[in-house]
Amino acid sequence: MAVLKPLGTGYPDAFVATVLERALALPGPCRVFGITGLQGTGKSTLSAQVAALAEARGLRAVVLSIDDLYLDQPERQRLAREVHPLLATRGAPGSHDLALGRATFDALRAGRARLPAFDKISDRRLSESDWARIDGVPDLVLFEGWFHKVPPQGEADLGAPINALERDEDADGTWRRWCNAALADYAPLWAELGALLFLQGPGFEQVPEWRWQQEVTLAAANPGRRTMRRDEIERFVMFFERVSRQALVTLPRIADWTVRVDARRHVIERVLGAES
Repeated sequence: MAVLKPLGTGYPDAFVATVLERALALPGPCRVFGITGLQGTGKSTLSAQVAALAEARGLRAVVLSIDDLYLDQPERQRLAREVHPLLATRGAPGSHDLALGRATFDALRAGRARLPAFDKISDRRLSESDWARIDGVPDLVLFEGWFHKVPPQGEADLGAPINALERDEDADGTWRRWCNAALADYAPLWAELGALLFLQGPGFEQVPEWRWQQEVTLAAANPGRRTMRRDEIERFVMFFERVSRQALVTLPRIADWTVRVDARRHVIERVLGAES
């Protein structure tokens, strides 16, 4: 997967070092530090930077993305037939293989793991033979994703559609209620986290532009392969809007550490969260 680097450079070295210090403050030997934030906030970039700094200090670090735990396309097609057509699209809660996630953490702690990998362009999980092999117990696992620990909404909040996708393709609310209920199923996966950092962007309105930047980066790294057009990205982010807005409301109270970033992904404020 291509890594989007904010402003072409990534997050400042001092901030990366602070994140690593907080992660290493967790009890070992296999510390699990979560990094979450809406699409495009630079989670993958920050995770890669922290892992690189850890490696430079002689530590073993692994980055695991929740995006690599997506259900494969045939499994999502089955959900689309049995529950709702929108479940064919990856991304929303309920489109991940939670058993695979738990098994991966177990394998990392046992010192003999393979990291799942998902190809977003083909929309398929890679063959296990192509997964990176991790021998030995890592000192640090950075688990990144866009909705870590986001709680379900109440029933009263689910009635009115939040965007055109829900209005036109989920008029009776079946899809959004199913995804909302699925959020509770992630609790055992979130329990793997020793601590959680929330990168809080300026608002969901920024997400379409950030997600488009990611797609441009992905296309540049994969010449000759078809990536999404701008109009497809505009529709795609609607799948994430409801839970993203729920994240913006709830995660500052839930995460152990909230860091506000502006539209250019500059760190503008660091706020202690649930641990303060």
